[in-house]
Amino acid sequence: MAVSRTRRQVRLSRALGVALTPKAVKYFEKRPYGPGEHGRARRRQESDYAVRLKEKQRLRAQYGIREAQLQRVFDEARREQALTGESLVELLEMRLDALVLRSGFARTIAQARQAVVHRHILVDGKPVDRPSFRVKPGQVIQVKPRSQAMVPFQVAAAGAHRDVLPDVPGYLDVQIEKLRAELVRRPKRNEVPVTCNEQLVVEYYSR
Repeated sequence: MAVSRTRRQVRLSRALGVALTPKAVKYFEKRPYGPGEHGRARRRQESDYAVRLKEKQRLRAQYGIREAQLQRVFDEARREQALTGESLVELLEMRLDALVLRSGFARTIAQARQAVVHRHILVDGKPVDRPSFRVKPGQVIQVKPRSQAMVPFQVAAAGAHRDVLPDVPGYLDVQIEKLRAELVRRPKRNEVPVTCNEQLVVEYYSR
């Protein structure tokens, strides 16, 4: 089952043109084209709608969220006094599972979400099992002391995921050996390591 899930993620990565897992990065290096027998063929011109839809799916896939969740955050971003697309990415980035990944406590967004759901993650000392939980600046994320002895977290504490993750962004203060991170301020869009033209996502939802 894990193999087929990995394969699915690689296939989705190739379809969306963005590596969603470390394994997908390796596949991209070998096969820099879309999936399927026509993957190498030159694509016909995509419609404006198709381009915007793909960009929205690309953003969704990088955060591993459902359509309804993305729509909800988009509606919230639209109410903010800032560029909607930038606000959208910034708000998504403050999800607990996203910050667990950025901190290096997990290797993929799916692993990060699983760590949260299985109650291995504390926020300000209290267990939180909702991946969509919005972390506020000043709050501390930590792997539960009892969970820190588990092999996956010991691997993380040794900094083993750093080879596949982007550098820790400036909005996080991470002590990886203690499996502790603080969101020091709200992320800025240009610091968030996701591949997305968020203006196309705004245009998709505004159509």
